[in-house]
Amino acid sequence: MTKPLRRTRGDVIATAVFSAIAVVLLAIAYFTAPIRAADLQSAPEELENEGRLATAPAKLEELFRLPDHSPELQPVVVNGLIITYYNGTVTATTPSGDTAWTYHRPNHLCALGQAWGKVVAAYKDNAGCGDVVAIEALTGKYAGTRSAIAPTDMTSVVSNDRVGYVSSTRAELWRSDMVRTVEYGAVEAPQEPDMQPNQCQITSALTRTELFAVTEICTDGAFLRLQNATPEDSRKPEIYSSQEIGEDAYLVAISQDAAAVYDPDTHEIRSYDKEGNQLSASTVPALEAPLTIDGSTHILPVADLPHHMTYFEDDYLVLMEPAKLTATGVFQGALGTGFAAGDRLLYASSGGVAVVDWDSNKVEDIIPVDRGDYAGPVFIDSAGATVVEKRGDEIVVLAAS
Repeated sequence: MTKPLRRTRGDVIATAVFSAIAVVLLAIAYFTAPIRAADLQSAPEELENEGRLATAPAKLEELFRLPDHSPELQPVVVNGLIITYYNGTVTATTPSGDTAWTYHRPNHLCALGQAWGKVVAAYKDNAGCGDVVAIEALTGKYAGTRSAIAPTDMTSVVSNDRVGYVSSTRAELWRSDMVRTVEYGAVEAPQEPDMQPNQCQITSALTRTELFAVTEICTDGAFLRLQNATPEDSRKPEIYSSQEIGEDAYLVAISQDAAAVYDPDTHEIRSYDKEGNQLSASTVPALEAPLTIDGSTHILPVADLPHHMTYFEDDYLVLMEPAKLTATGVFQGALGTGFAAGDRLLYASSGGVAVVDWDSNKVEDIIPVDRGDYAGPVFIDSAGATVVEKRGDEIVVLAAS
């Protein structure tokens, strides 16, 4: 018969020592966690969603300006609030210019986006840009966090259903509770081998509902990969199709069932469905190469209208219909992406804000806006009864009447 185990005085001491060490380590982890250095000043009460412009205005008049050093090209607007970043602070501002809430953190801000009525910010820590916080837009209260190893050079991938990032080596998407739904590319610390089908140089990525698209350059060519945004195992991508494309081609639009790439060698936008079938080919003016991170991954200035997807580059705004992603209109002289006000498209032009009938592709009006000496890109959106312009590192809010 086996003798019963006995607890000696040495065992008790050893257990106490190990327990004390564990408590100390937990305390260190708790008090040195990046989020402990954060300061969230929530809204005193839930704000009203002021929506956006319902019709094109006749006149625009400057209301106020806000500094915005966020890494995004386009203004971040959610539920009628203007979201900016300056001196370590994310600020939600109402269309009338009042501060709704603030979130301060000393870490470097890697990305700022919005989905599900939340503001999503990714910060850099010792493991890259994988420290993420979500804040309810109308209350300024915490909605979720996540922390994981991530690249230090990245750009946002955002839709109404997903938020994530893409870098030259890896892409990742999260759902509304900040749980990852898919990872694609190189994984630094894989739990199991052979989960990733490809580890190439990723050049662009877009997502919509359950579709996730990436373009990448591999040793055997360049490809458009269409895949499931919510595979059974987030660590193992489920690829619907792989379509060989030109090495310099990159994504410009995505729908629920298809994606479109622009090939600068042919000046064509070509779209493909999930099975890899080509749906359309549209010749457009030569577009300059977009900005990149890490010298390879494109930052894509895309925006949705009720009946079109849009892509901007250099001097052109391209409209594509959602079924086959065929280019239906190209507007030269645009300064950035725009938004829909009722049944009209508004975008910034050199003389002000253009008002476009997207059915006839006719510019009906230019609403004058004085931008002084500023001569760079201007991306616009709407918050309440205003037009929000992002001019470089500054937000300019214009009252509509």
